Amino acid sequence: MVSYPADERELIPFPHQRNDQEIPMKIAQIAPPWVPIPPPNYGGTENVLFHLVEQQVAQGHDVTLFAPADARTSARLVSFFPHSLLQENVPWTMHLKAFYHLQKALEQVEAQDFDIVHTHLSSSADLYLFPLTAHLVMAHVTTLHSCFPFDHTPDGWCGDADTYYMDWAPSVPVVAISESARAQSHFPLNFVGVVHNGVETRQISLPPQKQGAYFVWLGRFVPEKGAHLAIEAARRADVSLILAGTIDRHVPGSVCYFSEMIQPQIDGEKVIYIGPVDAQQKRLLLGSARGLLNPINWEEPFGMVTIEAMLSCCPVISFDRGAARELIIHGKTGFLVHTLDEMVQSIARIHEIDREITRLHVESDFSARRMAERYTQIYQQVIAMNTNRAAEERRKSTQRLPAALISSPLDTRNFSAN
Repeated sequence: MVSYPADERELIPFPHQRNDQEIPMKIAQIAPPWVPIPPPNYGGTENVLFHLVEQQVAQGHDVTLFAPADARTSARLVSFFPHSLLQENVPWTMHLKAFYHLQKALEQVEAQDFDIVHTHLSSSADLYLFPLTAHLVMAHVTTLHSCFPFDHTPDGWCGDADTYYMDWAPSVPVVAISESARAQSHFPLNFVGVVHNGVETRQISLPPQKQGAYFVWLGRFVPEKGAHLAIEAARRADVSLILAGTIDRHVPGSVCYFSEMIQPQIDGEKVIYIGPVDAQQKRLLLGSARGLLNPINWEEPFGMVTIEAMLSCCPVISFDRGAARELIIHGKTGFLVHTLDEMVQSIARIHEIDREITRLHVESDFSARRMAERYTQIYQQVIAMNTNRAAEERRKSTQRLPAALISSPLDTRNFSAN
């Protein structure tokens, strides 16, 4: 195990005005061990967790982050191995080190006095959190960053293990990242609230830039993200499209999808692929684009690229699926569409969107500060629930004792030696 105090991390502190009503908390954040925090390019959960932790530290909370040692954080960092699993080329299906990370983190947590433990359910290995935390005495909550089922492979195989893990799930307080995500869950999860993801507006926000002639698609190259549909929409609308994103080499389906559906359409003129982009490259790319095309093919639980685009003054044209309508104000910050034809029509209307209003919408509703404050409210709620439950258990335990033991002290003379 390696521990890093906050003053060893070279990060710019985020400004925060404390409220007199705020009481600092001692928070344990247990990250999934797969992707570095913050991620070098793509990593929605890890981006959210990075901004949340930085804001919580800025707001005066005592935060410990349990994550591999390649994380960068202003919190105290506790690590059990040096690199995130994907950096070590561990396949997603190999869970042994992931389980070790979660088990060791919870052992450390139980040996200390935290006010709240916050875990994160993002991939199948994280499902171990349900049995690991179901009987945790300390107040705890997990954020559901992805969608059930988790017992599946990218090539379409789906098992039934999710059902077995429901033996423990109802005992674990869960936060959804959108109303859509909460509604989509058909398992008996113990939802205690919804907290929209947030971004650090001070880092991402840019003044309106000189607008380019292109649209952009950004994300992971998998069919449900719809890069092939973005290409088709751009072709029909006769506009240029820049593709930026990652090909997950650990997932054969991602490699196959890119080589068969995407690569043959890249011509370097109308359809351009620039590979993965880091945070600064992403801001510049989105800030100069006419718009982001987001033809998602699934009920996406949130959509970080949507709020990152809008914060960069880039309007979004998205299929109206998943949480899209919770993020985009139709006709104000972009367009919600239902078909490819409607997307093509909206491309021609992109000039109607005020890019400054688009940015202000995210600063108002999806800032990291607002996300952190909402989680503080959730923590207080869960802590109160945990306290009430412990009091009720003590009351029931007292009721089960013999009346003589409750009404009078034990007479030790009855147990004296002859």
